Amino acid sequence: MDLVSQHALSRHSPPYWWRLIATALSFALFGIGGVALRVLIFPLLALLPGDALVHRRRARATVSRLFYLFVQFMYRSGVLTYEVEGAERLGQPGQMVIANHPSLIDVVALIAFIRDANCVVKQSLWDNPCMRGPIRAAGYISNSGSLDMLDEAAGALREGQTLIVFPEGTRTTPGQPPRFHRGAAAIALRGARILTPVVISASPTTLTKAEPWYRIPSRRFHLRLRVGEDLDPAAFARLGPAPVASRKLNDHLHQYFMKELAEDERSATRD
Repeated sequence: MDLVSQHALSRHSPPYWWRLIATALSFALFGIGGVALRVLIFPLLALLPGDALVHRRRARATVSRLFYLFVQFMYRSGVLTYEVEGAERLGQPGQMVIANHPSLIDVVALIAFIRDANCVVKQSLWDNPCMRGPIRAAGYISNSGSLDMLDEAAGALREGQTLIVFPEGTRTTPGQPPRFHRGAAAIALRGARILTPVVISASPTTLTKAEPWYRIPSRRFHLRLRVGEDLDPAAFARLGPAPVASRKLNDHLHQYFMKELAEDERSATRD
């Protein structure tokens, strides 16, 4: 069943109490799964033959597949519906995927549809007992905000990796427009072959920065990911010195996302 059909066939929302239980089960499953990966699955995978690159790709493929199954669990249990437009254009060598960050599940959904993706993740997650195993085995990059982080991220892109970056650095504050930090643009100019925006919307809003997990909406929410047209970072690099080019690219991306998110909001209102 294709993703659009899943949404089209799932307009009936389960009762509130069922979705609350299913949401709790989802969080429990995610936490238990993260610990199981660290103490059982990744140690077993490490015994398989291959060099460091092979082990890293194997770990990322494992995380991607399990995240996909997790999204399927949330869909089948009635927590959400979802659609992804243009997923076939994700995962290109040297591609920097840049996305807004409205909900807690955004990064899970993106990694679920990119088999071998690197990702810039919050520094705090490196010490999270549920997340540190997958993060370290997959070789994700810590968002420390340092120049070393920018160099590491740009180097990963130059090696041909796909890199996911959330330029806000954290989830969007409800009721406020996204605020992009210039570090993402700087990374793109330093190493990306192509830059691909992904506009993410969750309707009704849920799992935001200001909401605990149990404050679920009145109906199941719909998660939508729209893959935009590729941008050429080199075109912006020619606009001036690095600080100028970075500012112009960041402004372009911010305006693009503001326009696309406004269109999503109008569509949600019409629905």
